[in-house]
Amino acid sequence: MIFSRTWLNKQINPDASLSVLFVQLKKAGFEVKLLLPTTFDFSGIVIGKILSIEPHPNADKLQISSVTIGEGEPLSIICGASNIYENMVVPVAVVGAILPGNFQIKKAKLRGEESYGMICSAKELGLSAGSDGILGLPDNAPVGKNAFEYLNLSDDL
Repeated sequence: MIFSRTWLNKQINPDASLSVLFVQLKKAGFEVKLLLPTTFDFSGIVIGKILSIEPHPNADKLQISSVTIGEGEPLSIICGASNIYENMVVPVAVVGAILPGNFQIKKAKLRGEESYGMICSAKELGLSAGSDGILGLPDNAPVGKNAFEYLNLSDDL
């Protein structure tokens, strides 16, 4: 599990030194392998809301989602995840966004249909090693807000 110092400070004494935190976490039964500054390597990710979903006409395992990001027309985004649903609040990589590994999101055509972004999983954002699908956010997450800021990932050791 990866979590930020900012999140941890909300749970425990924020004035504790790193060495004290390390010891306290281990005593509480957590396996602590290492402490690293958070350097999440993504940009251009905003909070979106899935307005509608329809099957892709040329691919059984793909869906076409209409997603609002709070401004402009809703984006048509093709997604292969099975856990998405209408009104789900999600992180959206818009065209031009950069994901970990310097992967840039571009307008794409998948099986004849255009896609204008990507609905992201925690793994795609570099927040976990694995993923069971798209990262769902709370229903009250502010659509259009920068996901990096909303997820409170801008901190360090």
